[in-house]
Amino acid sequence: MTKRTFEEILGIYNTPLLELVYEAATVHRKFNNPSEVQVSSLVSIKTGGCSEDCSYCPQSARYHTGVEVHKLMQVEEVLDAAKKAKSGGASRLCMGAAWREVRDNSDFDRVLEMVKAVNGLEMEVCCTLGMLTASQAQRLAEAGLYAYNHNLDTSEDNYKSIITTRKYSDRLNTIANVRKAGVTVCSGGIIGLGESVEDRVSLLLTLSALDPPPESVPINALVPVEGTPLEEQPLLPIWDMVRMIATTRIVMPGTVVRLSAGRTQMSAEGQALCFMAGANSIFAGDKLLTTPNPDFNSDMELFQLLGIKPRAPFQVKNKHEFV
Repeated sequence: MTKRTFEEILGIYNTPLLELVYEAATVHRKFNNPSEVQVSSLVSIKTGGCSEDCSYCPQSARYHTGVEVHKLMQVEEVLDAAKKAKSGGASRLCMGAAWREVRDNSDFDRVLEMVKAVNGLEMEVCCTLGMLTASQAQRLAEAGLYAYNHNLDTSEDNYKSIITTRKYSDRLNTIANVRKAGVTVCSGGIIGLGESVEDRVSLLLTLSALDPPPESVPINALVPVEGTPLEEQPLLPIWDMVRMIATTRIVMPGTVVRLSAGRTQMSAEGQALCFMAGANSIFAGDKLLTTPNPDFNSDMELFQLLGIKPRAPFQVKNKHEFV
């Protein structure tokens, strides 16, 4: 895959919108089946009380957002949620815990049991648990973990204005540990934080420069939550989301590009344009951790309308060769 420079990605991002969508759709058809979209389901296995200060996050213990703190779920509860998600059309279950980092304790042992249990359902299993050491990543791999999500969120320059409790290099180190363990990488960002176009381009440059790039790149639109520092941020225009997804598709042609948080504020027409521009994954289910999300039925109705079918699991045969 051709590595792009900052100037090249900026030029792609600033292409007139209809031309950009056409180019992205052409690339998408060359590298992917445009009529298939992966459906993932996200379960908050441990909610709230996080020590981090991520400005967008209602789960930070530093903010008063009304999110109830819940301790780690039981394996049986997660397995039930996974079965429900699979029956709704999901091929991947992502388990999220509001931790700064994974600790080697009984909670992590339970997460490993969750991974083994969901893996037994022939679903892709993904976790997002915060920072990981190399040995922890290896233990997750041995339990059958298929993917690990660790978003970069924004550009390195803009990062310190959004989060101060960990460094950008910490995030990159976790991604490197995941990659060494042979687990596929899921890493993307959030737009609508108040960042510049250059920040968005820098994020894509960093992601595409990883060797190899992430197998999955979620593009999230900020959902402003009352009580967080970003509660007054205006909603992201749909055109910005379309432009970001199209640019991501062109820059990382074989990567799964996930239309993630913020879909409840998008029309069916806006989402259709995102799929045309190269998005080929969504989160389904009525919640994304603690923020609203369209339910399975409305998504399946949209799929039927657009002639889209859910993608089967385990499409990345060789985890390091996906383009």
